[in-house]
Amino acid sequence: MERVLSDKANWLAGHGHGVTIVTTEQKGRPNAFPLDPRIEVIDLAIGYEDNNGGSLWNKIIHYPGKQRRHRRALAAVLTERRPDIAVSMFCNEVNILPRIQDGSRKVLEVHFSRFKRLQYGRGGLWALMDKIRSRQDAVLVRKYDRFVVLTRQDEAFWGPMEGIRVIGNPVAFRPASPAALDGKTVIAVGRYSHQKGLERLVDAWNLIKNKEGWTLRLVGDGELREELQAQIRRLSLEGSIVLGRCENDMESVYGSASILALSSRYEGLPMALLESQSFGVPAVSFDCKCGPREIIEDGKNGFLVEEGDVPALAGALEKLMQDPALRKEMGLNAFRRAERWRPENIMPQWIRLFEEIL
Repeated sequence: MERVLSDKANWLAGHGHGVTIVTTEQKGRPNAFPLDPRIEVIDLAIGYEDNNGGSLWNKIIHYPGKQRRHRRALAAVLTERRPDIAVSMFCNEVNILPRIQDGSRKVLEVHFSRFKRLQYGRGGLWALMDKIRSRQDAVLVRKYDRFVVLTRQDEAFWGPMEGIRVIGNPVAFRPASPAALDGKTVIAVGRYSHQKGLERLVDAWNLIKNKEGWTLRLVGDGELREELQAQIRRLSLEGSIVLGRCENDMESVYGSASILALSSRYEGLPMALLESQSFGVPAVSFDCKCGPREIIEDGKNGFLVEEGDVPALAGALEKLMQDPALRKEMGLNAFRRAERWRPENIMPQWIRLFEEIL
């Protein structure tokens, strides 16, 4: 989401639009991705993240007060700057923004799917809260002038809605030629979290019989690092799996890969698939909700397997690993298909949406 926001904001600023980004958790840290100097960045320093990772009661106690402070601070910013359009990325401002009477038209965009809360896999009171909030989401999105989803599949999940629109994510990477695909590296890019299902990828890797010389490189970080490391040791896979960290130079990561694997339980429109495709790297992915099936044409630029079918994931990976000609054919198809996600094809859709509601 941070990369997509940065890329879209930079494109808008570069095409003459005034852009302000309002955050709540930056705390003086540098931006993760470069921003056009014409973009104004304001941090309200609300501190929602201070209560994440704790108990449900901790969040219930502190959240209402932080919402009130957030609403006052955000209303002050919008009233002073009087923007034409205010966009929520479905974060903590999502309940607040429609109630602020600053004259702007309100747009909501979601970067996951309709069922993301139900796919957290949480139990107890958290599971009950996820069900309640999922029902509330269906009411909340209708309070906005427009609601933007990433895929046709997700659009159907939300049901009939006059203001819903489908606009995919732009990908700014633009290599001159596809990756060589002549190495023996499979990569997986994403947080070490329940959503990304990397423990399932490790299990799939363990099932591949003929992987001599090949390496599975995990790129990311997160709360499940230690669990993944223990799983790798338990399966004696230390020699063929690299449990990496986050990388700033993702161009080199994609450019040196031969296959991308995605084992997620749910997505919105997975950037790892879009970015790897722009480098001509074929992908093997679970057909999770939502996104992979709108990026991967099964058998053409990669393989889709049934979500959760670990042996099928292993089989598809092994097929690509053992067939260099097929990798290159699929990689070239991926490279060509990436054109549809270029900013010059995606961002005019946002401009038309803005003009429509103004």
